[in-house]
Parts: sequence; C-alpha cells; structure tokens
Amino acid sequence: MVATYTILGRQVGAHVLAMTTLGTTFAGVYLAMPAKTKEKESGPPINAASKDEEKFIQDFLKNAGGGEKAKA
Repeated sequence: MVATYTILGRQVGAHVLAMTTLGTTFAGVYLAMPAKTKEKESGPPINAASKDEEKFIQDFLKNAGGGEKAKA
C-alpha cells in the first residue's frame, strides 16, 4: 500500500511526489548553471616591430606548446 495525498482533489502517491520534487530540483539547477564557453588562451601581448616578427613569434609559441603535448 502506498501513502497517498490529496492534491487539487486528486489522489497522488508519495513516490510520485518524490520523483516530481527531485526532477524539478535537478532541472532547476541545470537551467540555472551558466553556459559552458571556451575561454581563449590569452597570454601577454606580442609587441613586435613588424608583421614578420609577430608571425615568427606566434609560430614559435605554437610549435613550442605542441612539443610539450606530444611528450605527455
């Protein structure tokens, strides 16, 4: 026998109330959480004298960062 409650003139089982409460709580928490966004990896600004120098520095940093990932 299941414990029942009268809500708005209808008989509702205790297990249904528990499932509804849990579902509403988890849905509310899920909707209240901020959206996941990818944060761009930002470092210090590159103060290069020319575009070629800036490109060289970016390529060097890209290759240097990739080498560490390959070793792991």
